[in-house]
Amino acid sequence: QVQLVESGGGWVQTGGSLSLSCAASGRAFSSYAMGWFRQGPGKEREFVSTISSSGLTTRYAESVKGRFTISRDNAKNTLYLQMNSLKVEDTGIYYCAARLGGWNTSPGAYGYWGQGTQVTVSS
Repeated sequence: QVQLVESGGGWVQTGGSLSLSCAASGRAFSSYAMGWFRQGPGKEREFVSTISSSGLTTRYAESVKGRFTISRDNAKNTLYLQMNSLKVEDTGIYYCAARLGGWNTSPGAYGYWGQGTQVTVSS
């Protein structure tokens, strides 16, 4: 089992940057594929990015491709999301999630979730 705690959210103006972290505790972080998801006001939770357990494979939603970068440090049991050129539509609660096995873009494929961190982008 793994426990996840996100941090790094906040308020930023359009075009700004934020860096999110997800600290994992428990067993064998390096065995888990990880993902970032977000839920905007009045919207369903949606895929943002995912990374394989080794960190060698990453995938992004089209809406964030070229602006966001996912990474992980298995020695530090930490997942990251660097967000640049932020837009108002990036506003939402950002969640990190973990699953045993390969990377996946579906929220339903993940069995472990953090509590989320709020990101607010204003113009």
